[in-house]
Amino acid sequence: MRHVVTFHYTLRDPQDRVIDTSAGGDPIRYLEGAGQIIDGLDARLKDVPVGTKTRVLVPAAQAYGERDPEQIQKVLRVLLPVEGELKIGDQFQAGEHPSDPVVTVVGVEGESVLLDANHPLAGIDLTFDVEVVASREATPEELNHGHAHGEHGACG
Repeated sequence: MRHVVTFHYTLRDPQDRVIDTSAGGDPIRYLEGAGQIIDGLDARLKDVPVGTKTRVLVPAAQAYGERDPEQIQKVLRVLLPVEGELKIGDQFQAGEHPSDPVVTVVGVEGESVLLDANHPLAGIDLTFDVEVVASREATPEELNHGHAHGEHGACG
């Protein structure tokens, strides 16, 4: 039996700096095992009772993966889909399709730009402070669609 779990979170890096949080906003709702949240967090939230506040440590390999040096490429500046000057740290989507990766400029060398397509959190162990606020059995429609729907399982 799979569940739809709703939770609030604060995400921290290994230096305990806050990276992201749902505090002050809507909680996250996801279908267990559907790939809607990182695998390591999904696995650790399974069967956590509603009302529980817990700290979840997720190693990089179960979060955004380890850094892959092959994801760093040198590209001619004229081939990039962005206008204007590029500086180290700039990020942009590498193409027009929504599934094209977001890349980070890690170097500018004359007519070439060094781009890193690793996720910005790749290679980083993550800590989530989590409060599970709701959990319910997934509806057949959610299981069929592969994602969580509204509060009571209604699509839309």
